[in-house]
Amino acid sequence: MLRQALLAASRSGGARRVVETAPFTRDVVRRFIAGETIDDAARVTEGLTGEGLLVSLDVLGEDTLDREGTEANVRGYVELLERLGAAHLGARAEVSVKLSAIGQTLDEAFALDNARTICTAARSAGTTVTLDMEDHTTVDSTLGIVHELRRDFPDTGAVIQAYLRRAEEHCAELAYEGSRVRLCKGAYAAPDEVAFTGKEDIDKSFVRCMKILMAGKGYPMLATHDPRLIDVAGALAVLNERDADTFEYQMLYGIRPQEQRRLSGQGAQVRVYVAYGQEWYGYFMRRLAERPGNLRLLMRSLVGRA
Repeated sequence: MLRQALLAASRSGGARRVVETAPFTRDVVRRFIAGETIDDAARVTEGLTGEGLLVSLDVLGEDTLDREGTEANVRGYVELLERLGAAHLGARAEVSVKLSAIGQTLDEAFALDNARTICTAARSAGTTVTLDMEDHTTVDSTLGIVHELRRDFPDTGAVIQAYLRRAEEHCAELAYEGSRVRLCKGAYAAPDEVAFTGKEDIDKSFVRCMKILMAGKGYPMLATHDPRLIDVAGALAVLNERDADTFEYQMLYGIRPQEQRRLSGQGAQVRVYVAYGQEWYGYFMRRLAERPGNLRLLMRSLVGRA
């Protein structure tokens, strides 16, 4: 019930005004958001890559509903990628893009053109793009755009959310050679007929999807902080005789940083998902919904400063 309430609040204008204006909210937000500027993102990226971690950068700006805003988001990505290229960070840092930030809600062809612009900039910087998955209603559109982009940019990453009932089907379709696939649990509200809602069912789906991806010929990117699922991933790597450089773990900036470094220290590929920008509200609320401990952290901060 709490998770559903937080997910609903993530798209509520009234709740957004309350959270954004609450005293000390940003003290907690800084745990999960790198900052609001490219300089902030660059500083965090240089620090993480310097420790041997990989990075995926998200320029926050989802659910943009006007062309001026989407074009500004595209410029933000191009500027970021130019910065990564100039700093020779392309081999260690990619970008993650939400299609709703670059026009998917307005026009699919417009979003595809914008995504091509970002992919071209990524190629110039020596790096790649992964298209984030969002609300369940956009799955077919997003996968269609991935398919189109891969004609010219075959390294474009796809994302599958294990809480959706069709997740295994999509994983089987994408587990081919050269295909980069991020598997995550999913952080959006969805009706029972299209999504699992219980934690145990979602975890079981995640394991079934991992089995498909790890047995396939693609490059799995396993996005989880769950110690049990990380152990299962390690076992599947052994079972399928996968070398450490043929798959990676992904975790969010600010969540289980010691585990990120532990896995990396053991030789695993570990990528940290780093979000930055002024439009942090929706992303932040989904992080609260994912883990009750994150909400407790916020409440302790607010109470402690009051």
